[in-house]
Amino acid sequence: MHPHLNVRRHQHCKQEILALIKCHQEHPYAKFWGKCNQVKWELDACFRQEKALNRAINSEKSKREKARYQEKLLSRSQEVQADDE
Repeated sequence: MHPHLNVRRHQHCKQEILALIKCHQEHPYAKFWGKCNQVKWELDACFRQEKALNRAINSEKSKREKARYQEKLLSRSQEVQADDE
């Protein structure tokens, strides 16, 4: 099973998506007996690569946000300590 084949959402896998859609259009009945399996496997591999790429991007974004939050927290605690003195 694959996600909705929205080319705008999955720009990284555009060629594979279009190839699968074309295969399904050219073989409306044979697709049920595995005619388009190789194209589907290539699309699945592309989706896995896209997911790994997105995971790495999100991880970096999360690290930056966490560092920014820790800086803000540290500066706030220093302000509170300065006010207490």
